[in-house]
Amino acid sequence: MTTLMVQGTTSDAGKSTLVTALCRWVTRQGVSVVPFKPQNMALNSAVTADGGEIGRAQAVQAQAANLEPHTDMNPVLLKPNSDTGAQVIIHGRAVTTMNAVAYHDYKAIAMQAVLASHERLSAAYPVVMVEGAGSPAEINLRAGDIANMGFAEAVDCPVVLIADINRGGVFAHLVGTLELLSPSEQARVKGFIINRFRGDLALLQPGLDWLEARTGKPVIGVLPYVMDLHLEAEDGIDQRQTDKADQVLKVLVPVLPRISNHTDFDPLRLHPQVDLQFIGPGQAIPPADLIILPGSKSVRSDLAYLRANGWDSAISRHLRYGGKVLGICGGLQMLGEQVHDPLGLEGAPGSSAGLGWLAFETQLEQEKQLRNVRGRLALEDAPVTGYEIHAGVTTGPALANAAVQLDDGRCDGAQSTDGQIFGTYLHGLFESPAACSALLRWAGLQEVQEVDYHGLRERDIERLADLVEKHLDTRLLRELCGF
Repeated sequence: MTTLMVQGTTSDAGKSTLVTALCRWVTRQGVSVVPFKPQNMALNSAVTADGGEIGRAQAVQAQAANLEPHTDMNPVLLKPNSDTGAQVIIHGRAVTTMNAVAYHDYKAIAMQAVLASHERLSAAYPVVMVEGAGSPAEINLRAGDIANMGFAEAVDCPVVLIADINRGGVFAHLVGTLELLSPSEQARVKGFIINRFRGDLALLQPGLDWLEARTGKPVIGVLPYVMDLHLEAEDGIDQRQTDKADQVLKVLVPVLPRISNHTDFDPLRLHPQVDLQFIGPGQAIPPADLIILPGSKSVRSDLAYLRANGWDSAISRHLRYGGKVLGICGGLQMLGEQVHDPLGLEGAPGSSAGLGWLAFETQLEQEKQLRNVRGRLALEDAPVTGYEIHAGVTTGPALANAAVQLDDGRCDGAQSTDGQIFGTYLHGLFESPAACSALLRWAGLQEVQEVDYHGLRERDIERLADLVEKHLDTRLLRELCGF
């Protein structure tokens, strides 16, 4: 058994992408590999085969390793529901909500969950490919660290350090990070990878030579900047789009402070007939065909934010002029008449008025509902797959006109009687080609081109593995992976 860890000099240095690439590259060598992230902080999550919840990036890495997602791949997941607090998910299940100070004291308990998961994975797979979080050189977070060097020291594994040259200051990032580590941690760093390079490598070579001489550690390789690579973002919203056709459907998504699972919209970003725009704070909502209310980790506060920006009035005007509105998960709850949080699961206990467009109300309950589901949209009887992650239980007469009939016999969501509003708890519904096409036709697109989103993701994972072969020192990587 070998464990190899990828750490980054900064957030968004390319750790998730590199681990995805290495998982597919190792798999190509005929060796079983499993992805692992000890601690993740993200509002993008996925439901696992064992009925738990992990970071979305680990689910993509599981696909790269040809595995079903499992809670051991991300034993600690933190989902922020305020600027200072987060829901703590251990082995796929929400256990509590804590502020940052309380969680710092809780890390010793969380570390036991991390080590238990790692032990199980190590017993089952010859290679465990680990992704760190943020930077290992965050001085204020080093005590009790479970996400970076604290984990690496605990399991005695080598580390590869990746830095993003596109940000500028790449040599300062690498040398500065190394200098801030302890001697034993410095010894764990077996080499550097520079990410997102554009230009002539010959011009970079003197810097690489200096870096190796200065640190005594090898540069494993330099990965190029790839403009059209689209993998699901772990946290930040990716607004890049593919080239669009002449006739497109205009789709708007208001960006709420606690927006969750915004990867729901990746298939729309990549669809050649969809112009997807994210609307930020203070921005007016322009004319559109479809407005989508996204998932939210704090529905009542995000409702207040939506109203403070005047977006509720703009969406009402959009409906009066015949536009369509889709609500997903928290967005579905907003469409109703009331949202109740008596236990204070997402903030202060209390109730908030919904937008009142569908006759139902939602109460948040302690036990979160986590399911991978299949069913058929009421629209065109189109097959759909997706996943549910919600604490809300929704009841009311509008649910009699369901949006989705699930294969397990349940009905999901609701539609308005005039056909303008559609709400569902299903995340990932645009990943099903037939369901995506049906929804786009419902929103006003006449001739829809069907897009295989899973095929696009698989293509990009293969491209990542090709980059490993072409640009990294695979001999050293084989040695670090123990084969």
